[in-house]
Amino acid sequence: MSFDRFKLHPQITKAIDSLGWEEPTAVQLETIAPAIEGKDLKVRAQTGSGKTAAFLLPLFHHLINNPSPKTDTRALILVPTRELANQVWENCKEIGRYSHINAICITGGEEFKYQAAMLRKNPEIIIATPGRLADHIARKSVILNDVEFLILDEADRMLDMGFSEDIERVANECPEQHPTWLFSATMNAKGMGAITRNLLNKPYVVDTQNDEAPQKIHQVRILADDTKHKDRLTNHLLKTDDFTKALIFTNTRDQAEKVSGYLKYHNFNVDVLHGEKQQDLRKRLMTAFRSKNLDVLVATDVAARGLDIDNVDLVINYDIPRSGDEYLHRIGRTGRAGAEGTAISFVAERDWNLMASIERYLGITTELRKISSLASKFTGPKKVKASGKAAKSKKKTKDKVKTKSADTKKPKKRDNTPAPSSDGFGMIRKKKSSFND
Repeated sequence: MSFDRFKLHPQITKAIDSLGWEEPTAVQLETIAPAIEGKDLKVRAQTGSGKTAAFLLPLFHHLINNPSPKTDTRALILVPTRELANQVWENCKEIGRYSHINAICITGGEEFKYQAAMLRKNPEIIIATPGRLADHIARKSVILNDVEFLILDEADRMLDMGFSEDIERVANECPEQHPTWLFSATMNAKGMGAITRNLLNKPYVVDTQNDEAPQKIHQVRILADDTKHKDRLTNHLLKTDDFTKALIFTNTRDQAEKVSGYLKYHNFNVDVLHGEKQQDLRKRLMTAFRSKNLDVLVATDVAARGLDIDNVDLVINYDIPRSGDEYLHRIGRTGRAGAEGTAISFVAERDWNLMASIERYLGITTELRKISSLASKFTGPKKVKASGKAAKSKKKTKDKVKTKSADTKKPKKRDNTPAPSSDGFGMIRKKKSSFND
């Protein structure tokens, strides 16, 4: 089954041929036709499924077939992170290489004056992060009166990052009548229901996500004791396992910096990616990682969404992610487009229940791997519940046997003998004799 079935504009089919795409993916197969018809979309699809092309192909088809040179920006794509914005921008340039459709990227980390100058050139497509675009709206440097398509990519991640108010503000600047396409890997994020009700009009629903990790990813867990032990395990894996590119995930940027520094000390070609990196540095870093000038990337979850990098065949969860969805997004950096990959998670004693919850949520069982030279003192809980979580051991307490003599105290006998009286100066007065004595 080829892309010919969609009868896309010749400029687009030429681009598809040059990219070497032969068959549409599942999400593209179900999404492109209703998108061309102008329907609102609510699409759930896992990372690496080709969903970016699922909305860019029909978008370019419409813009090319319906030229409107005297209007302002015609399409707006909102994404959660700078990395994803730049990636979608690159995809726009690839799909629109034989057209005259102009797209720009607006994210944090760049000067407002420079971005305002790009906006004045009246691009047909804007790819933006919600916060930065809301800032441009406040400064009145962007006009969205002519927007024909509003696309929310990785909507759940934007909500998780607290962009709900910015999304609403941006949407209010757009015309009321336009197709809205919402793409997300999960639909249970807080606020998703409100966005669906407020922005979508009788959406065509597509669900190609089965809440399962890709089958071609070999999922492994290695028991660990502490961060020093994790460092030694990481060093060993990178030296002994056969891989082309490796992504290592931590939960905090401080930990990412520490792990990167440790690996640099051991002569690995490594760098670190997190939200505090300047935009130009992030761009150079990602270019180096894509071009094989960088072998290992240590990152926070800012890199777990949207990064489409070829040949990442090893993902290490140095820290266990906080949810099953985040676990899927992390390991989804490998095994993309049907390729094989390995995902290794370091599980310390305090992480056991969290990892058990993730496995139960996804319906998976990770394979236990042991490295004899780096065996952990933690060997797993002594007992586990049916859920896989550790069963708390009941502490044996000695029941205190309370005897009657211990419980009840004998009442003191009351002394009814009157106390000798005092004269108030500490002198005891003798009892006066009665006249009968």
